[in-house]
Amino acid sequence: MMRILLFGAGGQLGREICGLAGARGLDLVALDRAAIDVCDPVAVARALEAHRPNAVINAAAYTAVDKAESEPELAARANAFAPGHMAERCARYRTPLVHVSTDYVFDGTKQGAYVEADPVAPLGVYGRTKAAGEAAVRAATERHVIVRTSWVYGPYGNNFLKTMLRLAGERDRLTVVADQRGCPTATRDLAEALLAAAEAAAKGEARFGTYHFAGTGATTWHGFASAIVAAAAAHTGRSPEVAPITTAEYPTPARRPRNSELSSALFERTFGYKAAPWPERAREVVDQLLGATAAGTRTEEAK
Repeated sequence: MMRILLFGAGGQLGREICGLAGARGLDLVALDRAAIDVCDPVAVARALEAHRPNAVINAAAYTAVDKAESEPELAARANAFAPGHMAERCARYRTPLVHVSTDYVFDGTKQGAYVEADPVAPLGVYGRTKAAGEAAVRAATERHVIVRTSWVYGPYGNNFLKTMLRLAGERDRLTVVADQRGCPTATRDLAEALLAAAEAAAKGEARFGTYHFAGTGATTWHGFASAIVAAAAAHTGRSPEVAPITTAEYPTPARRPRNSELSSALFERTFGYKAAPWPERAREVVDQLLGATAAGTRTEEAK
């Protein structure tokens, strides 16, 4: 049976990959932060030697975009150094590496969706370290699939959707940036895409290189928040106002690209998988989270 080694199993994406692989009976070796320090080349080498996978997925990363501005060395270790030595070790075994990257490698000034050939021009530390990680992977091994994605959310960990649900339960008015545009990407779809790429790579059927994969359709943070709040209202009966604001009205330590829209056409043509429309997936995640909460409440009340 094909074996896939996953780094970053404890994150929101990693947990989704584990669940999907488990449901399908895939041979997945899942290593989280407690099991391995991906910044330790010796530990990574031992993991590859011990498990001898047919493909590796790297979902481990430093993702605190604003905090990275004050912790550039930590961000660089996880986002640039770690993928580089991971790719070097994979190259020794001729093991394909599927590496997750980000829309933040772009500056957001393009009109229309970014394609893989567009030049990178990151605005901050997070984007620069992720771009450096991509370069390190490319330099170390030809057998790589780099997957850039954007605006990731799901039922696990911390993300925008879960923050909006919390705030919608606490406030009567939310203010959300309306002049940044992107493609919300559900961890369910991204996990499917990464497993598809890893399986194709392990079978020798992959076309190696860099790809974009994101949710189908684009919106603003305000549009995303409005859809989340509307979906939540069906469960809670609450409909707080979602008011649009500008980026200038919500200053952050790290600059964000105004346009993060990614074209996933090349990935779909190559690997045969396309994400669901983002409003559909967002509603599913809201239903999953609030439905579980409601079920828990009913159970407590019945005691």
